[in-house]
Amino acid sequence: MRNPMSKAIASAAMLGAMALATPATASTNDTQYWQTLSANVKLNDEFQATGEAVFRSSDKKGFYEVESSALVGYKVSKHVVVWAGYVFNPLYDHGDFTTREHRARQQITFDKYKLGNLNLSGRLRTEQRWRENANGTGWRLRPYVKASLPIADEGKTQLVFANEAFVNLNNPTFQSAKGLDRTRTFLGINRTISKKVSLEAGYMLQHGYKKNAPDTNDHVLTISLSGKF
Repeated sequence: MRNPMSKAIASAAMLGAMALATPATASTNDTQYWQTLSANVKLNDEFQATGEAVFRSSDKKGFYEVESSALVGYKVSKHVVVWAGYVFNPLYDHGDFTTREHRARQQITFDKYKLGNLNLSGRLRTEQRWRENANGTGWRLRPYVKASLPIADEGKTQLVFANEAFVNLNNPTFQSAKGLDRTRTFLGINRTISKKVSLEAGYMLQHGYKKNAPDTNDHVLTISLSGKF
């Protein structure tokens, strides 16, 4: 009989395989490469700040995006933090600048929950988007869940599964139709490098839902370096 850890690993692997399966209706594909640097700084017992920079490129679009964000969080309880901040998002086409997007971001994060050996966390994010040379404000909702399972080195190495949905609440000229726009499903490995730094790498399927057109699939290789201070 397999031990509980083996069963948990098998269950997580099966769940990841099911979630990452490519829908049969999708016919538009791209391979992408995302690199992320992030840092979280504890300001005092109640407040913290976080900054993140994401660099994105793809086979079809070349280097196409930088997303830089800065947020301040207030700790409501042991498990809950509320955040607010700003995102600066210049866009490119094969490295050639095209336009800039600005976002106001608010979110509630839920962390440090355990279900057996699983570490569970989640986030509910809202964004208001403004794009230069385009009219209107784009509103959207982004629910996110993440599960981490220790697999080696006394928990320093973890198997990670995450899913995020993008729901458009309106449709200005630069934001597609209202409703579910895309999902991001991730399966990878997180490795604690030191007391303050961790490295996470893996595969993400970004599936786009299109009306009156084929759905899209972006196959994304990701690597993230994170620090907590």
